[in-house]
Amino acid sequence: MAMTMHVNIVSAETEIYSGTVTQVFAPAEMGEVGIMPRHAPMLSTLKAGEVRVIPEEGEEQSFYVSGGILEIQPHIVTILSDTAMRAADIDEAAALEAKARAEAAMKDKASEMDYARAKAELIEAVAQIETLKKLRQKK
Repeated sequence: MAMTMHVNIVSAETEIYSGTVTQVFAPAEMGEVGIMPRHAPMLSTLKAGEVRVIPEEGEEQSFYVSGGILEIQPHIVTILSDTAMRAADIDEAAALEAKARAEAAMKDKASEMDYARAKAELIEAVAQIETLKKLRQKK
């Protein structure tokens, strides 16, 4: 029997995933982190991107997070994010529209605050689009 750990992926609104897995991959601020059971305790910020979990039985599942916090304990991984969803639930048209809006706002900035907000929205939209691309490549 493979060693396992429990994973919880939680957004501000609801729990997105809770289950027993053999591996987790998350977009930590300094690069992607691979996590297996008995990983050393760790706390890290997450950037927008794809979280992948490999259940004990079943195929890999992908999720999108807008950033957040990753907490690792030897047998429990918790991902807290303002926005989290199953990768398959991403609305590609809305992400492409948000990307276009953010790019336009960055070109026509009225203030530094507007530019920073537009840049954050652009990063999130691009991360959603990249997560969808990765999901399609797996199929």
